[in-house]
Amino acid sequence: MTGPVHTKRDHGGGIDAAVARYGGQRAGWLDLSTGINPIPYPSGDIDPSAWTALPDTAALERLLCAARAHWAVPDSAAIVAAPGASALIAQMPLLATGKAFVPTPTYNEHAAAFRAHGRVLAEGPDAPIHVHVHPNNPDGRLWQGQRGQTLTILDESFCDTAPALSQIAAAADPGVIVLKSFGKFWGLAGLRLGFAIGRPATLSPDGHPPLADLLGPWAVSGPALAVGARALEDLAWAEATRARLIADAARLDALLETAGATLVGGTTLFRTYAVEDAEQWRDRLAKAHIWTRIFPYATRWIRLGLPGAPHDWDRLTEALA
Repeated sequence: MTGPVHTKRDHGGGIDAAVARYGGQRAGWLDLSTGINPIPYPSGDIDPSAWTALPDTAALERLLCAARAHWAVPDSAAIVAAPGASALIAQMPLLATGKAFVPTPTYNEHAAAFRAHGRVLAEGPDAPIHVHVHPNNPDGRLWQGQRGQTLTILDESFCDTAPALSQIAAAADPGVIVLKSFGKFWGLAGLRLGFAIGRPATLSPDGHPPLADLLGPWAVSGPALAVGARALEDLAWAEATRARLIADAARLDALLETAGATLVGGTTLFRTYAVEDAEQWRDRLAKAHIWTRIFPYATRWIRLGLPGAPHDWDRLTEALA
């Protein structure tokens, strides 16, 4: 029996490679290549024991209760916390057999996870497993209700910007798993925290190892438990942040449209635009030490996250002028 196959995958980030190609110092670069909130949740003080002791049950229960309340998780659904949504995506192929339908273009880790386990992807929706990113990365496409025959995975990593769009109620249905990412909306990607939400029988299907067992004991660190619970309980911060993101996304649209780009779609954490030559746009901004995201499958698409500080907006405006 062979293990997973790992290959290099296309992602945002990679500032070190940008520095090597275009020069400058890492600290002097403005990274707009990801969809991470540039003004993160203030993590605050962390009890020193969170760093030195193994994570305890009480801290985990507080986090799970906060998650259940924040996302209005159905009573019949269970929640599994993990060190990031990526850790959960990597385990999804082990929860069901058969081909997976992953509509493209989308976040490439889903298809890569199935291929890493030697699974062939389905070419159409008549498949036992469906994976839908809702809203989709990079074009903002919303899930239209298609489901797999056995398992449907709804990746809502970017849905916290617009909670009214969430399909969390579907987690009460058999064979549905909703994935949540903490790092993007709350802007603390380095904390590594994610959640899988679904019926207990879906997260621990017959004939397959339970998802919690695949992740192992103490899957979430003590600091992540503490900061995650605190952030999920802070509803005022979330509401204010959503309002700011709406305004900033509109500001970015106006700036890029003035420069000649056309909006394709996205969320209020990232915007994808059509331009005449995406690589040329990427290179022009990179010479100003601003890093953006382009895609191997769409030579006219360029994606930008939001600037955060006022001087970051000024840098982008000047570079586009």
